[in-house]
Amino acid sequence: MLTIDEEVPGETGAREALLDHAMGPERFAKTSQRLRDGRLPELALAAREGGRLVGTVRLWAISAGHGHGKGAGSLLLLGPLAVAPERQGEGIGARLMRSALNRAAATGHGGVILVGDAPYYRRFGFSAALTENLEMPGPVERHRFLGHELRPGALAEARGLVRAAGAWHPAAASFPLPLTGSAGAVSRNMTVIRQPLN
Repeated sequence: MLTIDEEVPGETGAREALLDHAMGPERFAKTSQRLRDGRLPELALAAREGGRLVGTVRLWAISAGHGHGKGAGSLLLLGPLAVAPERQGEGIGARLMRSALNRAAATGHGGVILVGDAPYYRRFGFSAALTENLEMPGPVERHRFLGHELRPGALAEARGLVRAAGAWHPAAASFPLPLTGSAGAVSRNMTVIRQPLN
């Protein structure tokens, strides 16, 4: 039976292996990773079946403009959302999304942004129109830069550059990718766009 609950510290290795398998090492080159590096997630959920991790989603505290402290309904960055490749298409990602959004709303957050596939995330209420006044700290395709309001008006109040706002934890920094001049090498400044994983 599939269960969705808080991630536990002992799952770090399984989570990283799942993310590597589902997304590859280029996940560290994404602009969104700049907002996650060195930070602890605000919310981390795991989908498990038979004691095995089959899906993960994490949300990170961010700020944009002013007025987004916890009391004002803070903003979150969602991602990565990943499901084990052999379990994709079973609705696990959708269940993780709904659980994450419900928990974010229940804990007083005002809105969620992400960079992802608009047709997939639209069914959860995400829209590029809600991020028109925001800028990511690196390149993204504007039509993939999406927002969802958990509190009406939360993203309408947000303007300018999106910044990391979560608890700092140096051990949470990602491992740097090697930078080489060879063809096909991944650069830290390159944005890799992936299709939804489920």
